[in-house]
Formats: sequence, structure tokens, C-alpha cells
Amino acid sequence: MSKTWEKVFYVFSWITQGFTSISPNVYGKLHRMHHAYADTEKDVHSPKYDKSLIAMMLRTDKIFKGIRHGTFQLEERFCKNLPHWEFMEKYAYNWPTRVLWAIIYITIYYFAVPQNSLWMWALLPLHFLMTPLQGAIINWFAHRVGYRTHAVSDTSTNLMPLDIFTMGEGYHNNHHAHSGNANFSNKWYEFDFSYRIITLFNWLGIIQLNKK
Repeated sequence: MSKTWEKVFYVFSWITQGFTSISPNVYGKLHRMHHAYADTEKDVHSPKYDKSLIAMMLRTDKIFKGIRHGTFQLEERFCKNLPHWEFMEKYAYNWPTRVLWAIIYITIYYFAVPQNSLWMWALLPLHFLMTPLQGAIINWFAHRVGYRTHAVSDTSTNLMPLDIFTMGEGYHNNHHAHSGNANFSNKWYEFDFSYRIITLFNWLGIIQLNKK
């Protein structure tokens, strides 16, 4: 991806994720650590070493913040060839910006929710929890329940044969077995929705897939 398109997706992901948007640069480092240390004591999120889902997410958050603020010692191999935009890293993921997103969400609900549908306000917390919720589903449940296609050294599983809820990311066992493959689906009945978007972007020239 060119630096121009990289900036486009920095902004686009920030808008679509809103309150729960996170740094692509830091997440890239965190995700590489997860694969390198999967289900060991150094894993940034592992049900094997955390007593509860909340404990796992809190540990992940602590390491994430440590990487972002430079207080966590990180191996150089996890830092290469990652997206980076200093302006967004500095201003897009801090608490003043998150408070602004919270105000936007509440304002939209205030004007959009009809008086006879006040129950819809119960959906508001989801907007503040979407990213950690998705992370919890994959990093907790996709290491505890589901089926395994590949015999890998970690506990990763595929959550469901047809993953429409996490756009293909639920094929976690496939991903751990072939982490360099952009297509997470392996079986004929598995369908990776995200990979179809990736191939479209490749066809349009927005990104360039590496052929192996």
C-alpha cells in the first residue's frame, strides 16, 4: 500500500471505529507478538494464562498502552514495515478525542431515537465496546471453543463454519497455521468475507498482494 492510501485508511478506520479506534501501528506490533508467543507466558492475550476474559483483556490493554507510550520493551523484529502517521498517532487515539466521539454518539441518539423507542438507547454501550468486544470474541473464544483444521502448537480454533459475524476472522486456527495468507478460509464451506474485499482492493490497485 502506498503512503497516500495508508493515510486514507488511517482516517477511514478512525471514522468507522470512532470511540474504540486504535493505532494500526501499535496493533501490528501487538498482533505479531501474539503469533510469536501464542499460548505462552509472553502471549499478549491467552486464555491459557489468564483466569478470565476480563483479566485477559486488561492485560492486553496494559501491554498495548506500554507499547504506545514506549514503556514496554519490544523486540525489533515486531516493529518493521508497519503503517505509521505521526499526526494520527498523536491526536486520534487519545482520551480528548474519545470524549468527542462519545458526545457525537449521544447527540445522534438524542435526535435519532424516537420517543416510543427509548429501548434503543440500550444499544449505545456497544459503540463504546465494539473493538474490545471483537478482540474478546477472537482472542478468548477462538482459543477455547470451535473446531481445529490444523494441528498447531497453540490452542487456536475456528469458531464457526460460516463466519458472518467477524468477517472471516473467526477462522483463527487457519490463520495461526498460515499467518502469511490473506485468505483465512481453507475448507470449501468456509467463506472469508474480508478476503473478497482484499482481492477487490488488489484488483483496483489500492493494495498489492504478495504472491507466494
